[in-house]
Amino acid sequence: MKMKNYIITAFAISALLLSGFQSKAQILPNLGGQRAGLSTLSFLKNDMNPRSFAMGGASVSISSDEFAPYSNPAGIADAESFSLATSNYFIGAGINQAYVSGIFPFKNLSGIAISLNSMNSGAMDVRTEFQPTGTGQKIYANNLAAGISYAKRLSDMFSIGITLKYIYEQMAEYNNSAASVDLGFTYTTDVKDLTFAVMVQNFSGNSSLEGDYLAVDYNRGDVVDVESYTVPTVFRLGASMIPWKVEDKHQLMVSFELQHPNDNAENFRFGAEYAYLKLLFIRAGYRINVEGKPFPSMGLGVRHRVGGHPLYLNYSVLPTQVLGTQHLVGLGFSINKDLQR
Repeated sequence: MKMKNYIITAFAISALLLSGFQSKAQILPNLGGQRAGLSTLSFLKNDMNPRSFAMGGASVSISSDEFAPYSNPAGIADAESFSLATSNYFIGAGINQAYVSGIFPFKNLSGIAISLNSMNSGAMDVRTEFQPTGTGQKIYANNLAAGISYAKRLSDMFSIGITLKYIYEQMAEYNNSAASVDLGFTYTTDVKDLTFAVMVQNFSGNSSLEGDYLAVDYNRGDVVDVESYTVPTVFRLGASMIPWKVEDKHQLMVSFELQHPNDNAENFRFGAEYAYLKLLFIRAGYRINVEGKPFPSMGLGVRHRVGGHPLYLNYSVLPTQVLGTQHLVGLGFSINKDLQR
């Protein structure tokens, strides 16, 4: 009876959140594509999980790995031992984004995690109308999100997780601080590991830059008007399963995800992962209705050991139309519980 109540509650919350987002969406054209660019802090939408990145971003239901604090905090409850994860995203144009997290499981089927997500633009030249090649000055743009997560397995099948994030943005002499929440649920069945998941990512209010730095405006006014924008909130709904498995030698997993962002069009993600002896992982994915990314993503993963403790090395690649080929590399490390006894 309790299990039914958990399921009903989860889907009721999901339906309520989705209806809230849809009420703000345009009904007819583009499924919301006309909202593109209406949010700030867009670095929060970049996928920092190399496994997810290779699988087209369809990862909300396959979050039970070292990158669970990012993909879906509910997956933290599946961690059996202390885990670390780190990745670096080569976006293009000299812009890099780095991510690191740690998971600390408890014995009562729960756990906490901490995470840092940082993006740096590198040095940019200050340019004016009369000095288009640069004034000799340099400016920087930096973004940082620090999060703390908690997850709890409420039953054999149902988990819930939440992440609270502090966000800081700095551009030249301007800065901005904000806070957001990630809330995720997973429900796993006993039929080919079929898993359903929902998540609200980066739920927050509006924020704006603050500062007293005034650019040279050449008599067009003496005040810089800084507007307030929303944080890029994304509603994610997905499912995954393992349709084919030959003992521990071969395994194929497929996943699907619908994303409903508040600042762009709805889009669909498809992914697949083939595992051989749980040592070699070959991944591929595809995004539908994501502008500038019409090509499939691909990736490889290898499991190694360091002193008997598993170490996962992952690499993913995605060709794009505007920013060239993007790369994401990552490491995942966890403690082997058997060696602790």
